[in-house]
Amino acid sequence: MSANDKGKELLLGNDAITRGVIEAGVGFASTYPGTPSSEIGNNLEKIGDKYGIFFEFSTNEKTAMEAGAAAAMSGVRTFVFMKHVGVNVAADPMLTLAYGGVRGGMVILSADDPSAHSSQNEQDNRMYAKLALLPMMEPSTPAEAKEMIKKAFDISEELTLPVLFRTTTRINHARGIVPIGEIKDVPKKSQFQRDLKRFVNIPSNARVNRIRLLELNKKAAEMSEASELNFIDGDGKIGVITSSVAYTYVKEGLKNVSILKLGFTNPLPEKKIADFMKGKEKIIVVEELEPFLEDQVYRIAAQNGISVKIHGKRTGDLPMAFEYSPDTVLALRDIAETGEKKEPLPKPDVEIPLRPPTLCAGCPHRGIFHAIRKAVGRKPVIYSSDIGCYSLGASPPFMMADMILCMGGGIGAACGFCEATDQKVIAFAGDSTFFHGGITPLVSAVFNGHKFVTVVLDNRATAMTGHQPHPGTGRDHGGRKTEPMDIEALVKGLGVNFVITVDPYDIDASVAAMEKAIDYDGLSVVIAKRACPLELKKEKLLEPRTCRVNQDTCKRCSICISSIACPALMKKDGIVSIDASQCIGCSMCGNVCPAGSIEVVQ
Repeated sequence: MSANDKGKELLLGNDAITRGVIEAGVGFASTYPGTPSSEIGNNLEKIGDKYGIFFEFSTNEKTAMEAGAAAAMSGVRTFVFMKHVGVNVAADPMLTLAYGGVRGGMVILSADDPSAHSSQNEQDNRMYAKLALLPMMEPSTPAEAKEMIKKAFDISEELTLPVLFRTTTRINHARGIVPIGEIKDVPKKSQFQRDLKRFVNIPSNARVNRIRLLELNKKAAEMSEASELNFIDGDGKIGVITSSVAYTYVKEGLKNVSILKLGFTNPLPEKKIADFMKGKEKIIVVEELEPFLEDQVYRIAAQNGISVKIHGKRTGDLPMAFEYSPDTVLALRDIAETGEKKEPLPKPDVEIPLRPPTLCAGCPHRGIFHAIRKAVGRKPVIYSSDIGCYSLGASPPFMMADMILCMGGGIGAACGFCEATDQKVIAFAGDSTFFHGGITPLVSAVFNGHKFVTVVLDNRATAMTGHQPHPGTGRDHGGRKTEPMDIEALVKGLGVNFVITVDPYDIDASVAAMEKAIDYDGLSVVIAKRACPLELKKEKLLEPRTCRVNQDTCKRCSICISSIACPALMKKDGIVSIDASQCIGCSMCGNVCPAGSIEVVQ
């Protein structure tokens, strides 16, 4: 995203959202990076200073929410954003924040991920809007996202409530032409004014604020009825009620229908929906994931005595799981025209080659995974894994994951595994994951005397989401420079007595460290520390070199492939060679070659 302030630009959805935040006059923004929202943080890291926005990568989403809440309570326009599962982490402060509300506009972006493209689930965070009684908005295109988020800040200030702004992967990562607008001139600093009854939610105050929240929810419903974000498009006896990116599919795929496009989706404009349904031959509700709109449409129809056939997920006409596409909506043509759903056209009998995700060439995780396999041998072991690049270690040949739950869950679950079984437990956490959610369960492990191995895979970045900084890397931003936190010193400070740091490229040393950790009668931590080569390449710090196989001495054993499984290694007709275009010369494969046939070439 450029820092252009005029004309139009072809923008990624996340770039358009960033521009909307700038135009809204936001003064404080916070996040923990997570796809599909990551690019917003990358943008604010680069250009936020220019527009007077204080931006931070918080250690986790809960902290981001708490910091943002304080800024908004002080009267500063505030933007807090995260991927959908991050809202689970932030929900504790968010639900109580709704009781006291805010003074400056506050928008909370939840980037949902239907089809779980880069996530461990595809939860529908529209449910949080109803749970927290927060107003919610959903854009359908990048251009609409930019304009809608500005309206969201205005509505937040009018209601004195945070607004949930729900996007999906197809909004965040689509591109569109986006007009560049004027930047709102609002103060970036304010003065916090005490209001104990509103902001100190002890039970006596919370009960009063609960009534306040219910009254504001009624006001939000009135605003939804009048909002231009909810509008009718087209004309016809068949009515379609839809929202988010599904609207674009309906618009493209269904003709001669009347569409009620909902952008202000909590509270719903119930009178507008009821009036829309009256006189229609049938209603089709098109939305991804849960029947959030559909169930309310059924209720609204029943309460208003409207008898009309409603098609959607509950009738089996649309799938519950996964994201939609134009093809999904094309299947609705038959319902719109004949009232019956026909079988979809058969797909072409073409076998598409699979390309499963894999650890990159030279990824240090390969070295530590191989070392663990060698150190474990035939011992009965449980691998309690976590969220990050190293989740890919679940695949052959490593098979380094027996369970994955959530950020920090690898160490937390290990606390249970080691007591419920007699197996040795090895827990994994990346460096950013460790700071996000791994410290607390490690403290619990020390406190409760649990005995297991924790491996912190420290590749010096929040790598999977785009190499954002974290406390272990330090940060140089906005005139503030913070020094990296030493993970080994931190772990020792927590009371762990066995802590060792190794270079995962050094296979022999890594094997020796893991053997000691596994044999240790207590809680042990091994830190596998080596920077991600992609980050080094981006920063032009990667020494240009590669490896090659000496075919004269190669024993054709293929141990390099079966143990390291680097994508730069190739095997054809029994002969192993190295793709120089992928190889970075890390020599991990050379470290495991029994014949010493893999050589580094400068």
